[in-house]
Amino acid sequence: MIDRRTTLKLALGSATMLAAPSVRAQNAKPRTRIVFLGTKGGPRVGIGASNPANLVVVNDTPIVIDCGMGVSRQLVSAGVPIPSVKYIFISHHHSDHNLEYGNLFYNAWAAGLSTPIHSFGPKGIEAMTKEYWELNKFDVETRIEDEGRPDPRKLLIAKDITDGGVVLKTPDVTVTAFRTPHPPIVDNFAYKFETPDGVIVFSSDTAYNPKLAEFAKGADVLVHECLYIPAVDRLVAKTKNGATLKKHLLDSHTSTEDVGRIAAAASVKTLVLSHFVPGDDPQVTDDDWTRDVKTNFKGRIVVAKDLMELKLPV
Repeated sequence: MIDRRTTLKLALGSATMLAAPSVRAQNAKPRTRIVFLGTKGGPRVGIGASNPANLVVVNDTPIVIDCGMGVSRQLVSAGVPIPSVKYIFISHHHSDHNLEYGNLFYNAWAAGLSTPIHSFGPKGIEAMTKEYWELNKFDVETRIEDEGRPDPRKLLIAKDITDGGVVLKTPDVTVTAFRTPHPPIVDNFAYKFETPDGVIVFSSDTAYNPKLAEFAKGADVLVHECLYIPAVDRLVAKTKNGATLKKHLLDSHTSTEDVGRIAAAASVKTLVLSHFVPGDDPQVTDDDWTRDVKTNFKGRIVVAKDLMELKLPV
């Protein structure tokens, strides 16, 4: 015979079992997340936003996209142990995207790295890696002998990307490269990350490119660089090579209005604005960055900030 107290216990137990999946889902650690390590476009180093770098973490595997100055410190600030990085992707060989590539790996090694990091980038990254070790040969060989460290030259495995297509496939993520124009640079790649929780696309630096919308079609998150023309005008007005610089910026980047066109054509769920050009004008507000984007794109817009984190699914 089941008494009233037993009936109540059974009812409560059933309710707990029914609620458990949603409770677990709320408490579960996200499998896929993006951390915007550096959001300022360009090579100038300032006291504000850090230079270009992003992080994707899939099932606790950290993947760094671009290595502008400051990426190592930003990883530490984000609570990511540098030796835990497994992959590095360089979009193109402008200094604000590759300047700390070798040093990021070195800093991982100095912090105890003993497992390989695989790096991918446009043609030249294999040569850059080899030359980095030549540059630091004395220090590296001294520390191997004097401190008993493993030889780091065997742990950084670089691979040139010569054309678009799948460049990495693991059980957790598939990464596809897509060539996009960034005059005068031709070897410049956007990257698509297909993860268990959704698709992330990083535009790289790029001129307005409608084909990029095809590459990003239906993405859960599109992280796109952007240029705000009124701020460019203020920048070039106080720059000695202003006319030449303005032509380069307008020819090789995407205006905020055109970023909206790309996001709308791609029907992305969330558009993240980053790699701001210029990224250090205190007069520019978040409303300035988004105003012209909204004329074409009606979806969710996020203005990235250094160390901001976005979890998938969005």
